[in-house]
Amino acid sequence: MNAPVAPLSGGPTPGTPLSATRLAVGRARIIVVKVGSSSLTTSAGGLDPARLDALVDAVAGRVAAGSQVVLVSSGAIAAGLAPLGLRRRPRDLATQQAAASVGQQLLAQRYATSFGRHHLRVGQVLLTSDDVVRRAHYRNAQRTFGKLLSFGVVPVVNENDTVATAEIRFGDNDRLAALVAHLVGAGALILLSDVDALYTGDPRHATSTPVREVLDAAELAGIAISASATDVGAGGMESKLTSATTATGAGIPVLLASAADAVAALTVTTVADDQAGPTVGTAFAPATRRTSARLFWLRHAASSSGSLTLDHGAVLAVTQRRKSLLPAGITGVYGDFESGDVVDLLAPDGRIVARGFVGHDAAEMPGIIGRSLPELPDDLRHPVVHADDLVAVPSMSGAAAEPAIGPHR
Repeated sequence: MNAPVAPLSGGPTPGTPLSATRLAVGRARIIVVKVGSSSLTTSAGGLDPARLDALVDAVAGRVAAGSQVVLVSSGAIAAGLAPLGLRRRPRDLATQQAAASVGQQLLAQRYATSFGRHHLRVGQVLLTSDDVVRRAHYRNAQRTFGKLLSFGVVPVVNENDTVATAEIRFGDNDRLAALVAHLVGAGALILLSDVDALYTGDPRHATSTPVREVLDAAELAGIAISASATDVGAGGMESKLTSATTATGAGIPVLLASAADAVAALTVTTVADDQAGPTVGTAFAPATRRTSARLFWLRHAASSSGSLTLDHGAVLAVTQRRKSLLPAGITGVYGDFESGDVVDLLAPDGRIVARGFVGHDAAEMPGIIGRSLPELPDDLRHPVVHADDLVAVPSMSGAAAEPAIGPHR
C-alpha cells in the first residue's frame, strides 16, 4: 500500500491542482450524498435540528450551483427512539421496525421543513433490497428517480426499515447508497460520517494517520478497520469501504468525509478552475470503465437462484480469460433454476468467484456437466453461462459460500 500522506490543513497549497478524483467529485452533475445516523442525532438519540439544517444547507448549496442531489439518509430508527422512550438502538427487529415507523415520519417532516428554507421540494423514497434485487423493480426505481430529479426534487432515500425483514435488508445505508449511485447514473458518491477520513488504524490512536487518496482497492489491504464508535447507527468503516469499492468498481468516484465538513465536501469545481473543490476526507479513484447497469445489477444486487461448482480450469477461464462457462468445467449443481435466472459460480473450495445468467434449466444440468459441447445434442450445445452474461466477483473476505438451496437431483 502507498504510504499515507500527512493530513490536509485548509486544502492544497495555492497553485497546486487537486487530484483527478477530487475534481471529478467537484464537477459531478448528479451526486449521491449519504449521511449516517450518528451525524444527525444527539447523544440521547433524538434528531439534532442544528446538524440536520447544516447538512441541508450544504446540499442546497450544491443544488443551487447546478447539481442534482440524491440524499441517502439514515436516522429513522434513531429519530424514533426518544418518542418511544428507548434509551438506545433496539436489537430485535420488531422494535426496530416500530421505531422506524415513528421516526421515519419525523425525519421526513424535518427534511421537508429544512429544505423549504431554500425553496426546495423533497420526495421520500423508501427501498428494500427487493426493489433492486428484482430487475423489474430496479428499472422502475430508475424511472422514479429520473422523474423526481427532472422536477427539481431532492429525493431523500432510506431503507424501508418498517417492513424490511432480515431476508430483504440491505444491512446498512452505505451499501444502499452505492447501489443508488449507480442506479441514478451519479457522477460521484459522497459518504458523510462521524469520522473525517479513512485512517491507517483506529483514528483515536496517535499513531494512526489519514489516507487522503486511494487509487486502487488493493491499497486498502492491511489497514486496521475500527468499529463504529456510536450505538445509533448500523454501519462502520468496513461498510463504508465496501460501499466505496462497490461504487469505484463501477466507475464512480467516492469521497469519504465528516458530516461536519459537508460544505467543503460538496464544494463545486468549475471546468476552468482546477484548484477549487473538495479538499477534505479521503478520495477513492474510480475504475477506468463504468460498468453497465445490467452487469452492475448482476454483481451487486441480483438474487441468486442457485449455484454451479467449477473446477480450477473453469475458474481461471471465466475470471481471468473472460471465457464462457462450458459444461465440461462444472462439477456440481445446486438449486432449482430456469434458463435466464442468476446463478453463483463457485470455486472448488466454495468461494463465489462470478455470477451470471444461466443458459440451461437445472433439470438439464445432470446430463451435461463434465461433457464437452460436441458430445451434446444440438439443442444443448451452447455455453452454460455466456461470457457476455457473467461478471467476476472479487472476494473481500475469502469466506466460502453456502450452497444455494441445496443440490439438484
